Amino acid sequence: MSQSGTECPAPGAPDFRYEKHDSVGSTSSLCMTRAHSGDAGRLWIRADHQTEGRGRRGRDWSSPVGNMFASLLLIDPLPVDRIGELPLTAAVALARAVDKAAGTLQLVRLKWPNDLLVENAKLSGILLEAETLPDGRQAVVIGIGVNCVSHPDLTLYQATDLRSLGFQVTSEQMFECLTASMAELLAKGRQPGGFEFIRRAWLDRAAHLGKQITVKTARDEITGIFADLDAGGHLVLKLDDGRLRTLYAGDVFLPGS
Repeated sequence: MSQSGTECPAPGAPDFRYEKHDSVGSTSSLCMTRAHSGDAGRLWIRADHQTEGRGRRGRDWSSPVGNMFASLLLIDPLPVDRIGELPLTAAVALARAVDKAAGTLQLVRLKWPNDLLVENAKLSGILLEAETLPDGRQAVVIGIGVNCVSHPDLTLYQATDLRSLGFQVTSEQMFECLTASMAELLAKGRQPGGFEFIRRAWLDRAAHLGKQITVKTARDEITGIFADLDAGGHLVLKLDDGRLRTLYAGDVFLPGS
């Protein structure tokens, strides 16, 4: 284990680098700062505590000590038109890491695009941010938080944590399982046909597949049957009139929730 702020090989994934901090504002913000400073990527930054953790659409992400908070900086990981594959890749990698750390088999289900659920309660958060750097490189940061020992009282979703579920998993154990799993899935995704493997692995854990859901986008709400993921990992809804509609972003809710 490195001292706070010292770089070393990532545990479980020696081809990646790793910085551990006691406390930061946001591991994702620090990753993006590294990118603007010319970092080559494949860099994990983890912290015991975040003071400015954030979720999707600018929502706060509670970051108490004991839970896992880490972000991965990637530079030009995929062609720009395939960056949308990474949230699903990260979700499958994290789901596998949770199983390994907790000693379980398919403990979690996946809610599109990248939430991990246990009995419909949210266990983790994944936030992907991408930015074109001044030199033309594409910086992608995958921020991940896992509720290992505690969970917040969320307003939008019910939440849970591994300790409450009966699993004793430290943030260090969770991180080491994650780095290994993420390295494996990122390599798989770059291979020919690799994302199709990931898409199918995601669907094997899909929550609400074949059920009626409501997707809230920035502009409207659409209700239909969760029919499939398309070849790019986008959600396909079957509407009441039988038409299929593909959605590229949004928050998924069960009707009445």
